[in-house]
Amino acid sequence: MTSTAAPLLSIHNLHKDYGTFKAVNGVSLAIPVGICYGLLGPNGAGKTTTIEMMEDILSISSGEILYKGAPRNQRFREEIGIQFQNTELPQYLTVKETLRLFHGLYRDPAPLQDIIALCQLEELLQRDNRRISGGQKQRLLLALALLNDPDLIFLDEPTTGMDPQARRHLWEIVKALKSRGKTLILTTHYMDEAQELCDTIGIMDQGQLLTEGSAPALIQRYCPHVTLHLPLSLEIHLLKRATRHLAPHDPGIHEWQRKAQHYHFETPDLEQALRALMAGNIPLSQLRIHTPTLEDVFLELTGRSLRE
Repeated sequence: MTSTAAPLLSIHNLHKDYGTFKAVNGVSLAIPVGICYGLLGPNGAGKTTTIEMMEDILSISSGEILYKGAPRNQRFREEIGIQFQNTELPQYLTVKETLRLFHGLYRDPAPLQDIIALCQLEELLQRDNRRISGGQKQRLLLALALLNDPDLIFLDEPTTGMDPQARRHLWEIVKALKSRGKTLILTTHYMDEAQELCDTIGIMDQGQLLTEGSAPALIQRYCPHVTLHLPLSLEIHLLKRATRHLAPHDPGIHEWQRKAQHYHFETPDLEQALRALMAGNIPLSQLRIHTPTLEDVFLELTGRSLRE
């Protein structure tokens, strides 16, 4: 999704220094109204620090953050909602009592019943906070973040630890918020989640914003090739002969290579490659096709080494 409107939140040359260590090093981005912006990065990339500066929780070393075209003030704090990854709920209160408690803190809150319905909390209202599941707790925390009817919503890894069904339920809530014109900033380690929910995705590493764009645009830019896998039982010279006319036309196409227990071949044109294999009488019963995803882009840009 693209927008010509002025950004709701804009960040210019943002820095956060801890002595000589630069946790965030010159990040700039603009988030228009009504989108879900995903900020991704491996552990230690600087995304949490960036988000906390956006939320005005952490001070900035240098740079500028503007909300609706102006420096952030009390209005900003009243018009945002934050769902933290880990939040302790009041003990000995029910879900309903918790919602009423926080609802009463705002001058002009959203209708409580609307938030309960949106976050699918009707059956949990009489449940003690200590007796709800992880997924139910995340829905309650999201409801608390929405009580002030915010224009801008921060979601910090909202589905961590959820089972697949609970994750899908929360995805539907996020989509419903977008349909209402809300703007969301999402951090997640689930690439499928970012690909499903985010209109624009920024990928950070080592304190810098490496790239941004929609998931399809990023995949096309960084991982345009489909990969074919065929078993080692096939004759490699027959595979090479079948596809020999493909490689000379595009330097990005690789020769057949052996990896693990398969031969693999990369091509930007799947249909052309399949026609070539069939014309060469290559059996395709064990063919596996890998279409690139956002995860491939992430690994291409940030590497495959485990980060602590």
